[in-house]
Amino acid sequence: MKTLVVCPLQEELAFFLARCGKKGLAWEEQQIGLLTVARIPDLDLTLAVGGTGKAQFALQTQHLIDAGPGWEIVICAGAAGAIVDKIAIGDVIVATVTVEHDYRNRFNERPLPSFQGYRKAVETLRALRANGLAHNIHFGPVASGDEDIVAAERRRQLHEQTGGLAAAWEGAGGARACVFSDVPFLEVRGVTDAADSGAAMDFEDNLEIAVGHIADLITAWLEQA
Repeated sequence: MKTLVVCPLQEELAFFLARCGKKGLAWEEQQIGLLTVARIPDLDLTLAVGGTGKAQFALQTQHLIDAGPGWEIVICAGAAGAIVDKIAIGDVIVATVTVEHDYRNRFNERPLPSFQGYRKAVETLRALRANGLAHNIHFGPVASGDEDIVAAERRRQLHEQTGGLAAAWEGAGGARACVFSDVPFLEVRGVTDAADSGAAMDFEDNLEIAVGHIADLITAWLEQA
């Protein structure tokens, strides 16, 4: 399955590849259009950087879709802050839906834009968890918006507004590119912080752990595909 994983940050991509290296998976550098990517031939997996924020991530994802070989799924993979208490540092969240929380329409009352995670992928990842091949995985909404969540009250509001388990920036941008191009989309996030006053420091301390767990999940899934 031709899989494209797009990480917002170069650091996230580096941690993902480092985890793959520990699993004995070799990768090679390639060029897709204007972007340098990493390809893992054994899994038919390509990884790229999408940039920070919804707009930049959408732009680079769209470029990778247009210049790429015909992806069967695009995955937005990176860090997130938990906005419910049951989610722990290092847990992985597979987004059943990505909800764009900062789309503020003041003219009329409409639901927030939302983008369903690719159902087939969600179902197979659920089965992977059931078989004991992955750890600390949750399935549910992820709130997407260009806003750092660093206060308890805002954390509570965002969960009530979206039903989200975690908050991150770029997912809705990637989802919009995939909807436009009719490519299946999924958001997978590793939790680095509790979206509170310590979020910035916790993000730095826990990014490698969180991304490593994402890499474990995605590679195990692709190995069984």
